[in-house]
Amino acid sequence: MKINFDSLAPVYVQIAEAIEDDIIGGRLAEGGAAYSQLIIARELGINPATAAKGINVLVAKGILVKQRGASMIVAHGAQGRLINERREKSFGELVANLVAEARKIKLSKSAVMAVINEHYKNIGEEEG
Repeated sequence: MKINFDSLAPVYVQIAEAIEDDIIGGRLAEGGAAYSQLIIARELGINPATAAKGINVLVAKGILVKQRGASMIVAHGAQGRLINERREKSFGELVANLVAEARKIKLSKSAVMAVINEHYKNIGEEEG
């Protein structure tokens, strides 16, 4: 887990996003154990309360579930919910910003699409 202590985003928010990234990427499986606040705190050299705050953000969203007598677990359906949330919110904002910037620098839609297609080509994905 990488945290940027120089970022304007609070550490607990970055922790929650890093855990979400690991769920989306399949490094944390649905129904499986999530990271404990003590391990996160030790790994990052932070107060355990800060790690707990990041975890609690995901508990409040229903992404992590407190399991009695055990650690936090990743909720069933969490990966799909996170992917949908990012598609709707983060990706939408990213595209809106991309289009706004392209218009500022007078790039046409076809020029923007050509750049996007080139990037997909470079990572070995087909158009779709």
